[in-house]
Amino acid sequence: MEEPVRTECPAVRLTVEPHGNADALELAAVGGYRAVVVKGRYRTGDLAVYVPEGSIVPEYLQERLGLVGRLAGSQKNRVKAIRLRGVLSQGLVVPLGADGTLTNGAGGAVEVREGEDYAAFLGVEKYVPASMAGAVWAAGQERTLAYDVENVKRWPDVLVDGEEVVMTEKVHGTLLGVGVLPEALAHPAHGRVVVFSKGLGAKGLAFDTSEGDATLYTRTATDYGVADAVLRAFGDDAGALDEPVFVVGEVFGAGVQDLHYGADAGAGRLGFRVFDVYVGRRGHGAYLDDAALDRACAAMGLDRVPALYRGPYSDAALARFTGGAEAVSGAGAHLREGVVVRPTTERDDPHVGRVQLKSVSDDYLTRKGGTEYT
Repeated sequence: MEEPVRTECPAVRLTVEPHGNADALELAAVGGYRAVVVKGRYRTGDLAVYVPEGSIVPEYLQERLGLVGRLAGSQKNRVKAIRLRGVLSQGLVVPLGADGTLTNGAGGAVEVREGEDYAAFLGVEKYVPASMAGAVWAAGQERTLAYDVENVKRWPDVLVDGEEVVMTEKVHGTLLGVGVLPEALAHPAHGRVVVFSKGLGAKGLAFDTSEGDATLYTRTATDYGVADAVLRAFGDDAGALDEPVFVVGEVFGAGVQDLHYGADAGAGRLGFRVFDVYVGRRGHGAYLDDAALDRACAAMGLDRVPALYRGPYSDAALARFTGGAEAVSGAGAHLREGVVVRPTTERDDPHVGRVQLKSVSDDYLTRKGGTEYT
């Protein structure tokens, strides 16, 4: 099911570049993104509104941009990366009027200012992929995590050339979070263990485990003994914890997504790899550094997502490891979705918060028949 929520459509200054493979087209650069546009429509320095990939575009705006029936999704209203004459195009560029104003479908008009967000004004919303639902309960913010990773193309200057980073494979599956709580945070009815998906965790919700292993999330948490693994690694002899510990990882396999790494629940269980551990209450704790995460996974007896590169950051290194064949199965069964890159020692940035960015391969973005679930 498509569930639209808020996104951002910033007013930006464009940099116009030649297309290379088409005389009638050009590229409008927005940060690290490139959107294919009609040649001559824009000049470098022009102010326009950028609609990012993954947005749900209202019908009036589709008509204005000549895109009716040409977008992705069951309702042909979702912005998806495509190749136009061999060049990747991500996002849409909405021009302003001659007087520098922007109009919407309700007849409203505003004077556009660089850096401001016009998503709400335009009625553009973010596409949130379907999730595998089950009975849930209101666990609250302190018993769950909100987890997301920004695209490096949106923040191309956050990572510093030469800083020590780790690049791990971005696995194509669905996020599983398992939190183990200290007694002080235990819920009278639901106990000390919370299991959540990406969408649920952001809202402070968790799966109702009294339903048993009714979802692939609860089933995977049980199959891999995640809660017991946390207690082994972080608890004392009596299983006590001083603060919450959250294990965040990816569930993958046949029936989960179109890329399945050879994992098949019919053969026993779905695949699961850890990509983060957070210790403490939401907003007051910390993610483990790279080396500490390796030690924690070893202590828990849980596999981490493959680390493809450790070393100084560079655009060349990022490009080298973003594409290619997957490394999860060890057999290169299909293409790689991309990588997640972060400093080996955790740090924050004033604009993005935690420094952790994803780089997604062009081949993944433009593959046919792909699935996207949270």
